[in-house]
Amino acid sequence: MKQLSGIDATFLYMETPETPMHVAGLTLYDPPRAMTGSFYEHFRTFFASRVHLIPIFGKKLARSVFDLDHPGWVDAGEIDLDYHIRHARLPKPGAFAQLEAMIGDLHSVVLDRSRPLWQFTVIDGLADGRLALYSKVHHAAVDGGAGMVITKALYDVTETPRDVGPAPAPKPKAARPSVEQRAIVGLNDLMANMIRQHITVMTAGAKLMGSLASALIPGASKGEEKVAGAPAIPNLVPPKTPFNVTITGQRSYAARSVPLDEAKLVARATGTKLNDVVMAICAAALRTYLLAKKKLPKTPLIAFVPISLREAGNTDINNQVFGMNCPLATDVADPLERLLSIQKTSSTSKSMAGATKDAAPKDFTLIGAPMLLPGLMQLLGKSGLADMVPMGVNVVISNTQGPPFPLYCAGAKVTALYPVSIPTHGVGLNLTVQSYMNALDFGLTADRKAVPDVADLADGLKPALDELVAAVKAKMPAGAASEAKASKGAAAIPAKAQPAKTGSKAGAAAKGGAPAAKKPAAKTKDRPAKAKPSAVKPSAAKPATARAPAAKAPAAKAARSRTAAR
Repeated sequence: MKQLSGIDATFLYMETPETPMHVAGLTLYDPPRAMTGSFYEHFRTFFASRVHLIPIFGKKLARSVFDLDHPGWVDAGEIDLDYHIRHARLPKPGAFAQLEAMIGDLHSVVLDRSRPLWQFTVIDGLADGRLALYSKVHHAAVDGGAGMVITKALYDVTETPRDVGPAPAPKPKAARPSVEQRAIVGLNDLMANMIRQHITVMTAGAKLMGSLASALIPGASKGEEKVAGAPAIPNLVPPKTPFNVTITGQRSYAARSVPLDEAKLVARATGTKLNDVVMAICAAALRTYLLAKKKLPKTPLIAFVPISLREAGNTDINNQVFGMNCPLATDVADPLERLLSIQKTSSTSKSMAGATKDAAPKDFTLIGAPMLLPGLMQLLGKSGLADMVPMGVNVVISNTQGPPFPLYCAGAKVTALYPVSIPTHGVGLNLTVQSYMNALDFGLTADRKAVPDVADLADGLKPALDELVAAVKAKMPAGAASEAKASKGAAAIPAKAQPAKTGSKAGAAAKGGAPAAKKPAAKTKDRPAKAKPSAVKPSAAKPATARAPAAKAPAAKAARSRTAAR
């Protein structure tokens, strides 16, 4: 038995009927040209020949002795493909919105812990003839980096699938130890884990304090005085929003795509990073959505942004994640000013996270955790505490780098990779992004009661990018836009560019914020911005150029989630 780490096991302990802890993907395909008959049968046969390439798919959970320590993975025996690979068909007319609703329903169902913790659903019936795959895996087994193992097993870079060879012969089963032997070994392991973890925590505590001091006060760890210009701590107190409530077990879901090259153009032209642009797009959509509901807080929303701790080349099937909290400048009306504010605060948050992530313990042992922690999660849900006490952040925004080249599965070309992620009590909205070819594929997963109209929020993503692109082009000299698009390094606008002037077509705020002028602003009331129609809103027909919202990724967040580095 391979025991789960404390981080992996936490995703089991946090799971209740209201808070399923699986991550998933919605992948869209063009039908294989050589296929005859059902794609479900075609995919099932194909996958059966490759499932051995994903070891975690052949494992199931085993409890520790007396439930005193974290559970572990053991061989599950023969895999029941009738349970793990399902088939569903959309009712007519097969609209994309119907697919999103089906994904929300599928994502609400908790995985059976007596079996390997994964399940795929092949979906057909889309009006435009495309096919879909909803693939969910428990977060206790994978993070975005570990999902790359699933991606490599499931996908090819050519239309003709590669030969992966047969599954290895099963190893002979060792004699099962007696109950008494298992108890003695389990207790010995528990005591060894406790001693090791206590030493790790004591060592990490001192290192963590030193790292924080160095991040906030350069030279402090050496007894020096604070250096002028040291980073200021950003305001990380989240305001109350409709997302920050006790959630139900039902999910709403929306998927949208925006052009990757336009987001990169904005990043190059402003001297920011792609991840800053992604957060600015999300911030603008959130601002517009909350303005329309007259619920936009006066202080900025705070996002939790995961950071991968996975070393290059590491393919271990486990969670190796850290994170940072980043203000989203949703109180800023001007799009460029908002982006530059996000860049500044995210850089500070990133520095603090970078200084402390190596010191943070990556495992823990707590006697009775399998019984104690799930009980606390159930109490949190039943008490309604999340309705009254801020949970530290308002939303989760995760950005994963995907392949820039086309992928194929069983001969079917992948047209989009949409993430499907996890809301929790107090944080009922998760915005996860994955790049694929020339698109940023957004998957918005929410509690259905907190955000029943998540599609309206998703519809604000493309106008948010359009607004940034227009603001950037308005600040550029003639011909600089095309040069910036072709360039890979130089920024056409200095990083500390001033926001566009009030009244200009490009720099105007989402209509309703106070203008960013130097003279005193007139007392005005925020009004919802009139978003431009999205050129990439899902439709039955596929566009000739920029992709319409298609679907998410393979079995887990299939890519490195080195969010802060992008």
